[in-house]
Amino acid sequence: MTINLKMLKEMDACEEGIDWFKNKYDNDVSIIVLQNDLIAENKERWLNWFIANKLSKHNRVSYAIYAAEQVLHIFEKKYPDDKRPRLAIDAAKKYLENKNAAAAYAAAAAAYAAADAAAADAAAAYAADAAAAAAAAYAADAAAAAAAAYAAAADDADDAAADDAAAAKKEMFKKILDYGVELLKVYEMYLKKTRV
Repeated sequence: MTINLKMLKEMDACEEGIDWFKNKYDNDVSIIVLQNDLIAENKERWLNWFIANKLSKHNRVSYAIYAAEQVLHIFEKKYPDDKRPRLAIDAAKKYLENKNAAAAYAAAAAAYAAADAAAADAAAAYAADAAAAAAAAYAADAAAAAAAAYAAAADDADDAAADDAAAAKKEMFKKILDYGVELLKVYEMYLKKTRV
């Protein structure tokens, strides 16, 4: 997949992002080069935005589910009896199977309630938010919340590890973004096949 300035403008990218792209690249750039450059410059959220806006709705839900599943264990470790985030993720999976949006949105509401209940624990709250975003198909929110949950959990595990928490967040975000980029590649191949 290649990205160019015209594509970003058509997607209504922010002015800062468009300026960054213009200053960085002369022409089209591959998604892999863009991904590496954005991560190197701590602009993961921009890539996350791009992925979430380029994917089909079905793939956005898959992306959100993947992100939420990466940190569900954080919430469940802290609240082993609270199944609302897991139910939210399951509802999002059911949506993928049969497009039952009502079930997904009901589960999202339950997961948000779980996040509120766990607000004192940042890692658990972020994990619940990731599950809720997955159920509501908010792919960008799910990916960001999952990365934040991972960082908060890393920070909780070692009080002297602010740098470790930041590195853990970056590592988790990269893992989620890698999955999103793979979804984009598959989606682009599908679109090419259907145009022939």
